[in-house]
Amino acid sequence: MIRKSIHPRRLLAGILSFTVLGGSGWLLANRTATADNKPAQAEGYTRNADGHILIAAKSALEKSLQIAAVQPQEVALPLQLPAVVEADPLRFVKIMTPLAGRITSVRKQAGDIVKAGDVLLTIDSADLAQALSDQEKARAALNLSKRQLERQQAMDKADVGTKRDLEQAQSDVAQAQAELSRAEARLGLLGAKAQSAGDILPGHQLVVRAPSAGRVVELNAAPGAYWNDVNQPLMSIADLSKVFVTASAKEKDLALLAEGQSVTIRFDAFAEPVQAKVQYIGDVLDPDTRSVKVRIPLINTDKKLKPGMFAKAELSTGAHQGLLVPATAVVQQGFASKVFVEVAPRELAAREVTVGPVNNGRFEVLSGLKAGERVLLKDGVIFND
Repeated sequence: MIRKSIHPRRLLAGILSFTVLGGSGWLLANRTATADNKPAQAEGYTRNADGHILIAAKSALEKSLQIAAVQPQEVALPLQLPAVVEADPLRFVKIMTPLAGRITSVRKQAGDIVKAGDVLLTIDSADLAQALSDQEKARAALNLSKRQLERQQAMDKADVGTKRDLEQAQSDVAQAQAELSRAEARLGLLGAKAQSAGDILPGHQLVVRAPSAGRVVELNAAPGAYWNDVNQPLMSIADLSKVFVTASAKEKDLALLAEGQSVTIRFDAFAEPVQAKVQYIGDVLDPDTRSVKVRIPLINTDKKLKPGMFAKAELSTGAHQGLLVPATAVVQQGFASKVFVEVAPRELAAREVTVGPVNNGRFEVLSGLKAGERVLLKDGVIFND
């Protein structure tokens, strides 16, 4: 085989041609990739020296943008407050006893319906035994002092006694009566009445009765247990036929609240809202949360509402004239809220505004926008760079 030699000049020219063509191909590919990767939202507009957005005439972007004038409207934004269901304090009773002792029986269980005067439980207590003993001693001392007084009165009539002895007998009766009253008051504080009333059983057992009607909603006592915490309730009785929804209102919202105000309550547990009215607005501001309590009574005959349930209280506030824009018109940039205002045909300028809470997909613009100005209604995020 005969090989033809290639002239060095031809070889150098071929290498240079390949390099140029290869470089041109890379540049073409790179330019195509850059064009393909160019964001679609960057097409159809430019920015001028003032930072205003200039929309290209007859561009696809111009056709897609929605711009409309903002006019004053009647605004009645509802005030939404976090709330919780609470039992009526006057219908919620914690059964407590100042006696330490052993629980001998429990007559009512959690969920039981009770009437006023029903026996709830019995406690065998040494403190009760001491109180009963003090009562008997005071009663015996009073009887003795009364007999002594009768004798002194008889002697005084017969002119065989002295005035000093008569006065001493009268003083002894008064002191004995006071001591008996103290002993009986002590029994009353312990929750016991006179022994004949059936509140004390043999063995110094105290009968604990229900002070009001309701349902046992909490039970901490058990037969045989020794109870020595006089600050802890043995059980709790509640009448939940009427409850309160208590909402927390911030200090800035106080001007929007009034007693008798209509309120819609939405419970997390139920789909149906409940209509009610504000009964009471707290007079004292919580120094930690800077809020006040708003109490709303509700009838709860079906017992669906349970204390502790979460809810939202939506109060109707007075209507006023304001500027409303769709929530899609407001663009968030850091901590600032902005809208894009049309300052000239196909020219938009970013404007910082102050907005109120969102309601039904709309913001009330509190400042930064005037009536009649034309605002971009959506897709403002395209220009938020």
